[in-house]
Amino acid sequence: MRRVFPVAAALALSLSPASSLARPVAGAAYPPARAATAPALRPDHKVGLGKILSTSDGGEIYGFDIDQNGTDGVLASAQTISSGGELLVSMQTFNEDTGKITKTFARYKGLRNSYGVDGIFDGDVALVTHFVTPKGTIFARRVYDVMNPVTAGKFTGSWTPPVKDISVLQASSDHASSTTSLFAIELKHNDQPIVVVSDVAANTFSNVIKLDPNLFGLGNGPQFGQYTAATEAVAAVSPDGGRVGGAAPVNVLIDLTSGKTSQFTGYNNGPFGAGFVNGMAVDPNTGVEATTTELNAQVEFYDLNSQTGINAVQLPCSGPSSQGSSGSGIAVDAVNKLFIVSEPFYCTGSQGSALVVYDEGGNLVETITGFGFSVAEPAPAINPTKRMGWAFGPHFNQLQQFYY
Repeated sequence: MRRVFPVAAALALSLSPASSLARPVAGAAYPPARAATAPALRPDHKVGLGKILSTSDGGEIYGFDIDQNGTDGVLASAQTISSGGELLVSMQTFNEDTGKITKTFARYKGLRNSYGVDGIFDGDVALVTHFVTPKGTIFARRVYDVMNPVTAGKFTGSWTPPVKDISVLQASSDHASSTTSLFAIELKHNDQPIVVVSDVAANTFSNVIKLDPNLFGLGNGPQFGQYTAATEAVAAVSPDGGRVGGAAPVNVLIDLTSGKTSQFTGYNNGPFGAGFVNGMAVDPNTGVEATTTELNAQVEFYDLNSQTGINAVQLPCSGPSSQGSSGSGIAVDAVNKLFIVSEPFYCTGSQGSALVVYDEGGNLVETITGFGFSVAEPAPAINPTKRMGWAFGPHFNQLQQFYY
């Protein structure tokens, strides 16, 4: 999970998404959203903020994740230390229960190397993008390092996808499956969008699926997940760039074996429509999908099996034109059947930022306030068996523990 790229890596990312637009297929007319209401009962478990973790060297955090079945986590740190853009970077492991850094490694000072954490996967295996900037250029190439396991506190090998010069942008988060689907672009082929299907720990690949650049171009803001039980990747896209009064979002199912796709339109509520899909998550077992949309501050729930809507709800204190209160990243708790929505400006910012928790029917379970998120905040990393997680903040060199 990455918040932003280090300086060298940001310059390396091509910004040339396809300009032509795909229109959604015809779909059912969904009912309007309903307002979120407070849960009738408080949960019978701890809810609220926990410890704050700070990087060991003061660097900003460029991606992190935690093991959903263990006690460890990993983060990438970087900071600019000179007017010439020289970086001080490192990789750090931490204890997800205590919030203490357990090891700092891969330390580097200079202009050549930086790192970004893509995620932890089945078996406590972490994938890390290593940005290597050749001398005389500002454009980094990407190689992929692996920590197998994270508790080793070091890089133990490489991940070598069969397609060269790709940039991994998003990865599925089902820690119970050895199959991981990763959404990436081919940097030297006009940012051709692809799905790479891999067992990261084994460094094996079962498929590379080329996607339609007209629909999956970066300008359409694709959000990505995996419905493991159906052997499908899932994407939610904004087919006309999320314009005001534009087309409804499109949900796309991608067969990880055949590469075939099917799609259906989503909710497009509000006077200005839904706009961009800011975040998306899928329960890998039930096939329930949740999305957040920008222009209407709503959270939408879909049944991928029937390809229909379940519910659309307003985030607390918001209306269908409350763009400033829109949600962003979503984490899925497949054990307790919950979706955890990041809301950077909770109740128009009067209470800071929040995580808003829903069940798979779109019913409000609880709200955790007191965070200090940035715009377009990624999903938090969670450990479902502990009902505990970590999110970015309150400062850029820190992570915030929480219980839900």
